[in-house]
Amino acid sequence: MKKIILTTLSAVAVALCFTACKPEYTTYSGPNYILFSDTLYEMAVVDDETYYEIPVVATRACDYDRNVAVEVIDAGSNAIEGKHYSIESNTVTIKAGELRADVRVRGYHNNLEVEDSLGFKLQLIIPDDVKWDLYGNTANVLVRKACKFDINAFVGPCVVSSTFIMSYMNVDKILTRSEICPDEENTIIIKDYFFKGYDAKIKFEPDDIYNPLIRMDDQRFAPTADAFGTKYGDGYINMYQPTAYTSYYSSCEKFIFQYMTLYVPGMDASQNTVGTFVNAVEWISEDEAERLKREGY
Repeated sequence: MKKIILTTLSAVAVALCFTACKPEYTTYSGPNYILFSDTLYEMAVVDDETYYEIPVVATRACDYDRNVAVEVIDAGSNAIEGKHYSIESNTVTIKAGELRADVRVRGYHNNLEVEDSLGFKLQLIIPDDVKWDLYGNTANVLVRKACKFDINAFVGPCVVSSTFIMSYMNVDKILTRSEICPDEENTIIIKDYFFKGYDAKIKFEPDDIYNPLIRMDDQRFAPTADAFGTKYGDGYINMYQPTAYTSYYSSCEKFIFQYMTLYVPGMDASQNTVGTFVNAVEWISEDEAERLKREGY
């Protein structure tokens, strides 16, 4: 009997636990509104074929299809439809039982420039009774040119410019080369980054086309004697990429823009920082590299 009671109590305890832990869900029961899911979208155009989806959402599902017209508003638009972008259809359908439909837009890569600042404004044509005044019925779409990441674009001859060069070296730029790191994905090695025999290993983070970032771990930069003419600390300077600043790359323009902090290991922490510098590395053609060599670089 004791065993039966203990078993029963255990079963009840488990049941109570599941009852107590059961989540409570709140179901929306307010008015039926139709709107864009956001008021601002960014469209990175990498080719002429890719469509970008701009969601049109409803706050409640219905048992019938709902057709919604979409138009481009001239005021607030400087991107030209048919030249910079095109909309697949000016009508979207939120199907019965569903809460979303997408306006599909594609851009024209070759008609865009990296430095362009273009965009267009969309408006939903909907009855007033489904328009949510708090959010309105418009959305802005930014259009910018982007390029798919190809590590081979960052291999070969390149030119290094830097505020370090301006401050400590008697040249205005350095001509060097880069190669693919054989044992680390999406990583290059820039040979003789600032000083002969001291390379830089830089990793690309291409997963987010809207945030094309680079990363550099702590590594050796140069001997202090080569940089400053005497020995400090352990005799070497190390470099790392500070997280307080954004370092990034451009696949379209084939360059990286990097913040670099230098310090001397072996010195007191309050005195070992040389400074934070800005580097720009641009990849060039072999012909351009030959020309720079003739000029003494």
